[in-house]
Amino acid sequence: MPELPEVEITRRSFAERIAGARVLAVRLGSPLRWPLGCPPASLVGRNVGSVTRRGKYLWVPLARPATGPGADDSGGLLLHLGMSGSLAFTEAGELAPPGKHDHFDLVTTRGGLRLTDPRRFGAVVWSPALDAAPAATLLARLGAEPFDASLTPTVFHAALRLRRTAVKTALLAGDIVVGAGNIYACEALFAAGIDPRMRCSNLSRPRAERLLACVRATLARALELGGSSLRDFRDTHGTDGAYQLEARVYGRAGLPCLRCGTAVRRIVQAQRSTFFCPGCQKR
Repeated sequence: MPELPEVEITRRSFAERIAGARVLAVRLGSPLRWPLGCPPASLVGRNVGSVTRRGKYLWVPLARPATGPGADDSGGLLLHLGMSGSLAFTEAGELAPPGKHDHFDLVTTRGGLRLTDPRRFGAVVWSPALDAAPAATLLARLGAEPFDASLTPTVFHAALRLRRTAVKTALLAGDIVVGAGNIYACEALFAAGIDPRMRCSNLSRPRAERLLACVRATLARALELGGSSLRDFRDTHGTDGAYQLEARVYGRAGLPCLRCGTAVRRIVQAQRSTFFCPGCQKR
């Protein structure tokens, strides 16, 4: 599943190239997770603004030209890549004919943006604003962005202390901090030396501070390396990520820990595989 680093890498790979473009056409394929929410033709003629990200969602602003009719008619598309989705952006020429798994095309004066999603858990949803439904509803339960200065160690620790779930499960939930998807949660907990089964309410202030620092360092490194390409992820240039090549515990069940030599274990938490070193990670 594309996580925050993969979504942010995707955004960076096309945001500047599509900004200021005018929409020429919109094509819908098979239904995605939620309906578009507006007639595709109503998006034609709108101008693309600055693409932003919130959690694993991308926001593509689309506004009528300021001098045209309905100049105050703004809004945008909220995109989610789901379990296996990816975006491709083509600047030169027309988009190739859509394939079986190509379910949304946004054709503009600067190129075409295409969502490919074999499992169709992704979404493209129209919303009049980020702070209005349906966008506001979909984003309402997201936690803080990992690099937000307001997410201090004190705030992070206080939020964890209210939970009686395992710390790995709390990270995956995304309502305290977004972005620590499965591979990154495993790696951050390993770097912090914390057992993923440890109850959040038992985490001390110094360990919570170390965990937050490791979450940030892990995600920053993933961004440097273009994210992780385990199965389906490519950026809009078709480039693989490389973070998975540096994983210390993820996907290494039964292999010796790179730090202490203890065999890495695999367990299941919240229906996801958790990898950790029993020797290095303590409750």
